[in-house]
Amino acid sequence: MNIDFTNVPKHYAARTHDKMKDVLMDPDGVGPVIHYYMIRGGSDQKNITVWEPGTVSEEYIKTYGHYHVGDLSETYWIIYGQGIALLQKLAEDENGNMIPDIVSEFKVVPVKAGDEVFMPAKYGHLVVNTGQTYFATTDDSPVDFEDRDPSSFPGHADYSLVKQMRGFAYYVVEREGQPALKRNPLYKSIEKEDFGGLPVIS
Repeated sequence: MNIDFTNVPKHYAARTHDKMKDVLMDPDGVGPVIHYYMIRGGSDQKNITVWEPGTVSEEYIKTYGHYHVGDLSETYWIIYGQGIALLQKLAEDENGNMIPDIVSEFKVVPVKAGDEVFMPAKYGHLVVNTGQTYFATTDDSPVDFEDRDPSSFPGHADYSLVKQMRGFAYYVVEREGQPALKRNPLYKSIEKEDFGGLPVIS
């Protein structure tokens, strides 16, 4: 067996509470030191992500969220626990640039172990752990370990628009022991909404 171990130190990554404050409904809320853990596969292997259970000021533990730049889609396979995937597509200006605070489509997809969810190109996405245990997925998004020419890479993750808007158009929060949605007031408008059966609260 001939394996190149060059990128092994880059496989593990973790998203800390301090970093997640950028996109939390309540950045001053108390949460776990690490919200989720990633084993990144590069371009030839799938990625594995594990979320901690729990909430931060009622908001369930989630990934940071990002948009793919370029013609890059992604599929998530749920391998343990239960959660909710949020997908949103931003409106674009006449030059094809995404408008940060106008959502053309927002969609909620409840998921459990054994399910898969497809993230189309140009759709921002994040995944939320709404269960009592850790939540685990695998996905096929390629990861660039900076060992190739970036211009040859099929796409990459853009976190800046999510950070600018402090999260997605809705936060997934716990209400009476069940998940619900709470509107992010920084977004001006949402043209199409599919709440996946979740209630919207004020």
